[in-house]
Amino acid sequence: MTNKKAHVAKKKIESVKELSDLVKNKKTILIVSIKNIPSSQFQKIKKDLRGKATIKVPKKNLILKAIDSSNSEVLNKIKSNIKEDTAVLFSDIDAFELAAELVEKKSYMKAKAGQIAPSDITIEAGPTELLPGPAITELSVLGIKTQIEKGKITIKESKVIVKKDEVISDNAANIMGKLDIKPFLVGFIPVAAFDVKEKKLYLNINISKEEALGELKNFFSKALAFAVELCYISEDTIKFLISKAVRNRIALEKFAVVESLENGEDSQKQEDNQTPKVNQGENN
Repeated sequence: MTNKKAHVAKKKIESVKELSDLVKNKKTILIVSIKNIPSSQFQKIKKDLRGKATIKVPKKNLILKAIDSSNSEVLNKIKSNIKEDTAVLFSDIDAFELAAELVEKKSYMKAKAGQIAPSDITIEAGPTELLPGPAITELSVLGIKTQIEKGKITIKESKVIVKKDEVISDNAANIMGKLDIKPFLVGFIPVAAFDVKEKKLYLNINISKEEALGELKNFFSKALAFAVELCYISEDTIKFLISKAVRNRIALEKFAVVESLENGEDSQKQEDNQTPKVNQGENN
């Protein structure tokens, strides 16, 4: 009995030491949620990240001890984000670059009875590959109107079968499975990160490449317009500055022509005013 306890204690000590070394020597510590992720997908992501990140799913008390060993007050703040269903990634890749890669590796999964709907789940109107039979009854129970077309079931009207945050029933999960509806986007969900070198903590990480790209395009557009207004010459602004110069030249030419015409008219008026008028009556 004593030997067994000593063996367990030694294993814990080795685990804490391994985690402590990773905490001290890696650039990035990323906390991710692995809740509801299937084992097969977990192993696939782990394989994909080989050479990029070390993935650990340690017992909560062991990772907390490893964090304590770092003697970092900033890193200690990450503790509250470590739950039972979390994994810890250690990497030399930038935190947001690693988090963005994890977001790309998410995939949609079928629903299981008892799960909570992440959003409203709708059965859309239109033809299906379902054959008439028990499926008609299953759809009817969910309030879905159907009809038979070309020997297969057609949904007459779109119908929300599970509302957001509601529990998914056996019947709803079964129908979604038959219609190949996958409402759950699962994978490693970034929660918090710590940059060891910079000693910076990032909480509530929310990575969206589409939103980030949209913001960058917006900022670039504003910066470009400002640079052109200042006549700042660069590879990005030069073509706009040339176009601006051409427009200004055309505008100046038009202005010069108008000025010339106006000046010509004024000169003619002055000449007319200065020319003596001949009294035809006197000449006669």
